Formats: sequence, structure tokens, C-alpha cells
Amino acid sequence: MSDSNELPARCGRCAKLEGSNIHDKCDICHRLEFQESVLCDLSRCIQHKEDFECHAFKPLLKLVGTSENEVHDFGAAAPTALKREPFQRILDSDKIKYERELALQKLRLDPDSVILELKYHFAWNVINRMPVFGPTNKLIGFVHDTFLGCSEMVRGFVELLYLAQDHVHLYVESDGEISVEEMANKIKQSSHNAIVEEFPFIGEKLGRNNEIWDEAYFVETVG
Repeated sequence: MSDSNELPARCGRCAKLEGSNIHDKCDICHRLEFQESVLCDLSRCIQHKEDFECHAFKPLLKLVGTSENEVHDFGAAAPTALKREPFQRILDSDKIKYERELALQKLRLDPDSVILELKYHFAWNVINRMPVFGPTNKLIGFVHDTFLGCSEMVRGFVELLYLAQDHVHLYVESDGEISVEEMANKIKQSSHNAIVEEFPFIGEKLGRNNEIWDEAYFVETVG
């Protein structure tokens, strides 16, 4: 986390800076105990302090009339985190196993001759953490299939782990022939084009820039 003196003024008034919080509307954040501060850092690192914008802003709520030493902060209370599930439990689900095999068939590859050793967990924000995704089956299903369709361009497999309102979690396998940055850029650009074309209202919400994904991303190896 950046020094408080270096933070945009809006961040200094946001409840998520107080303590360790987990995103209260993302199932994968809860399962993996993924701190929301990571999403905040991603958003801050690509914006200027002067014109910083964040749609996930949560103002601090304090009781009026209390002394400085007796201030009660209601905005900073973190939700009870669900018990952390091993990442392998998610990756070994029948659903992901089936779709991995389906992706290999679509790519016309011989599963017996392919070794996918590099496995990643990616996460990135909607631009300025704008909550553009709703919990509709049609939208989630389309976005899932869109990311799965990116498998060939990363020379492996792409699986949607969770689509939150303002960010996304992905599981990605690759053969190591392309860089992590290239994978992220290819997946973002391809998914952006498909989603905006299928759901024009999302582009309208985003305004004149019409870009869904922020430039920054989080990545960690998971196997």
C-alpha cells in the first residue's frame, strides 16, 4: 500500500483503507481471501492523483460529537471472510476439467502430446472500478464463453473464475511461449470487443472512452 501522503484525496476518505477488507460482493475474493486493497492499488497505479476517479468509493462514517479518541468507524468493518478454499479445489472441479478438454478439442490439439505447466490466477478491474456487470445468466454465460474462446491466443486455456460487478478473476494455463503481459493484453482486447458488441449498454455506461478493462492487472502463479 502506498504512503497515505501519496494517495489521492478520494482514497484518503475511503473506508477500504482502514484495516484489511475483502470485497463484499465477490465470491472468489472471499474464497481466496483476496484483499480489496489489491484492487485499489491496481486502480491507483494507472491514474493521476489530480483527476483520480473510483466508483468503488466508500466514505468513512463517523459518529458526530465523539472525541478524537472515541471515533467509531462503521465504514471500515470487514465482512466475515469465508473459510479459505485451496485453489486446487477450484481448479479440479468437474466443470473446469470438462471445459479444459473441450478447449483442447476446439484447438485441434492432441491432449496426450500437450503439457500445460504454467498456471496463473489473473485479476483486473473494470475501468475506474465502474460496476457495469449485473448478475444475469445471459451476460455471465456470454462472458464465460468469451474468455474460454481466448484459449487459442494464449496457447493454452482460459477459464472465468468469477465475474464481479467491477472486476474479474481468471484462471489461465499457458505453454510459456508468450509473456504474461502479452496474455493479459490479448485477453483484455478480445473480450472487450466481444462484450461491447454483444451488450452495447455496457459501452454506453463506460462513456466516451468505451474501454471495459483497466490497464493494470494482478497475476500470481498457482501451479
